[in-house]
Amino acid sequence: MPELPEVEVVRRGLDVWVSGRTIESAEVLHTRSVRRHEGVLPDQLKGRRVESADRRGKYLWLPLDDGAALMAHLGMSGQVLMVPKGSPDEKHLRVRVTFADDGPEMRFVDQRTFGHLMIAPLTASGGRTVPLPIVHIAPDPLEDAFDEDAFTAALRKRKTGIKRALLDQSLISGVGNIYADEALWRARLHWARATETLTRPKISELLAAARAVMTEALGQGGTSFDSLYVNVNGESGYFDRSLNVYGRRDEPCPRCGTPIRRDAFMNRSSYSCPTCQPRPRNGRW
Repeated sequence: MPELPEVEVVRRGLDVWVSGRTIESAEVLHTRSVRRHEGVLPDQLKGRRVESADRRGKYLWLPLDDGAALMAHLGMSGQVLMVPKGSPDEKHLRVRVTFADDGPEMRFVDQRTFGHLMIAPLTASGGRTVPLPIVHIAPDPLEDAFDEDAFTAALRKRKTGIKRALLDQSLISGVGNIYADEALWRARLHWARATETLTRPKISELLAAARAVMTEALGQGGTSFDSLYVNVNGESGYFDRSLNVYGRRDEPCPRCGTPIRRDAFMNRSSYSCPTCQPRPRNGRW
């Protein structure tokens, strides 16, 4: 599933291509991709002007001139593409949005249909204006609204493993399996390290590592392991070439040469270096 860098790459592309444009029409080709809005989304979008493109964590949205927003969650395979009007339909095209200026149209393509679009009112939350359905989503570490002191206090009260906490979107948003593993490796922390044992300096080091790895990923267009994640121009990112531990089972650790270890974790995988990230004596598994 796309994480913060991948969604931010899409947001930046949308900000360039759709900000200030007026929507001419919206066509829903698969009702699952608009959830409960299949009968009203076209009417709600027609004639609306897109103000900008915004994001929190893994969610992105287009604020509209009527105070609402077109919100998107990419799910596992969702793509938001900007395509010349009249181009052949993609195989898994779900929603098409055209604009009054006859420029490129916006298409939501989703092979597995786990992603969705929806119209939502905007409200104040965490120092930002966000769509109402995601008020429970915490600020992400690249936001100005992110409060490191509040995060540190909340983290130390959780009494859970550090990776499980990093994946809790109500505590910190945008961090998924890939960048959690990469940040933990940089901070030399095992994924099961108990959150209540972490010092403030170590938490600051971990946050700095998370910001650094996600910023580097942004510079390389995000991480793409297959053709499902692409930017608005249909191009894949290439940060997978720079990953230090994620997906690199039995390969040498770039720092010490020890073979990378893979552990089962929450029906997924967790990758770490046995030497740089030793198993904690009283870990929370």
